[in-house]
Amino acid sequence: MKRDTRLARLLHVLIHMHLRGGTTNSETIARMLHTQPSLVRRTMAALREAGYVESIAGPGGGWSLARELSDLTVRDVYAAIAHKNAFSIGRAEDNPACPVESAVNRFLDDALGAAEAALLNHLAQMRLSDIADVREGAR
Repeated sequence: MKRDTRLARLLHVLIHMHLRGGTTNSETIARMLHTQPSLVRRTMAALREAGYVESIAGPGGGWSLARELSDLTVRDVYAAIAHKNAFSIGRAEDNPACPVESAVNRFLDDALGAAEAALLNHLAQMRLSDIADVREGAR
């Protein structure tokens, strides 16, 4: 199963934007991520809607950081992206009348809920500026 890499990719983009002075365009981001500018624009739109970036129209336009990296947590970026589930494990829906399937699903729902809460708490502790500081210190 293919993993959802949007969070890692967007963190990468936002930190590079910061390191490049806060702005860049879709074509540059697309080259960095080995993808198409149209996909970059669709993905960055979620960050624009959350208020984390602004789009700049016209020649020389692109994307600009609307917030300082110290104001953003990894959880903020995670929340801006539409996720179905944090994990690829899912419940069975083969026989909803089966009490064993129901018990297994309750167990998995509880376990996954606890794991997701722990993940989100951990993501909320890391500011993007902390990650950028690690990168800047590696120079």
